[in-house]
Amino acid sequence: MSKFQLKNFIKASYDLILVFLQFFIISLHFFQWEFIPQKKLIQSSPFSYFLGILIIIIAFIIMLVSIKDLGRNLSPSPRPINNCNLVTTGIYRFVRHPMYYSLIFISIGVFIIKLSIYYLFLTISLAIIIKFKIALEEKYLMNKFKNYLLYKNEVKV
Repeated sequence: MSKFQLKNFIKASYDLILVFLQFFIISLHFFQWEFIPQKKLIQSSPFSYFLGILIIIIAFIIMLVSIKDLGRNLSPSPRPINNCNLVTTGIYRFVRHPMYYSLIFISIGVFIIKLSIYYLFLTISLAIIIKFKIALEEKYLMNKFKNYLLYKNEVKV
């Protein structure tokens, strides 16, 4: 394997690792592992439960809108698909990565409902993975679309 091929393999692996970690951490939100302590930070209340559900519902709606607005450009990979377009309309007029932020807010909502160290760890882990994924995706988008830098400067979040 040449140096160039190795570099491309590592790049592709990094993309896949980020996608895998994102989905793995999301899936951990749905499982209660007996061997992992579910120590609560503070006692849950009806208010925290309501607030968590409200955040999850709003984030889920934003995610659905962003999926609709992306249309055929949707991909779990940070690398844009072939023959894709830069989407700057709909919710993407206001937020550059609404789907990623929705995932983080859904995780925050679950944490607010559960108020345990485990879900705090999952939320922080997911936010870190998504931060790396956004940085990588923006690099790809800048290389693919000449007007991405203008869009990035206009839409700050």
